[in-house]
Amino acid sequence: MRGASKSAITTGVAGFGLLVPACLGLFLTGTPTILCPFPTLTILPAFLLSNFGLWKAAIAVPTLCFFVWHPGLFHGESKIPKRSYVLLIILILLSAAYFVVSWKWGLQYQGAKFTHVVCGVNALWIVFLALGFARAWRKPPSFRHSLFLHWMLFAWLAWYAFPYMGELP
Repeated sequence: MRGASKSAITTGVAGFGLLVPACLGLFLTGTPTILCPFPTLTILPAFLLSNFGLWKAAIAVPTLCFFVWHPGLFHGESKIPKRSYVLLIILILLSAAYFVVSWKWGLQYQGAKFTHVVCGVNALWIVFLALGFARAWRKPPSFRHSLFLHWMLFAWLAWYAFPYMGELP
């Protein structure tokens, strides 16, 4: 198998593998829970698609975003684009702002345990991603490292980032 086709298959499998965290984040329960926090990347499309009876298709959004974000992975590109570093910084800042703004609603509607645990898990995920991207900034990453970092970034968005905190419609 040639290098380019092997990386394309690996990237495709990784991208479709994002369906697992997306399912965990959206489908486990009918309300936000610690294992199923209703992340924004899937819950907003689910709400929008529910008018057409297609709300389950929302789990494909993280996979599509992953494929569109870094198509060079299909060609075995190991370099992490600068936009990925910028995205991570923006997501970290927005996540902090989101928890500050949503904290009261989370406590009121989902409870203290949910709000504290989900915030803690997001903090751990952010630290892990920040360390991984910092390592890649200092030392050129391999294709596998770049694929893993991007997969983890989109897995966070698919499963835990920006959890639903507030009254359900």
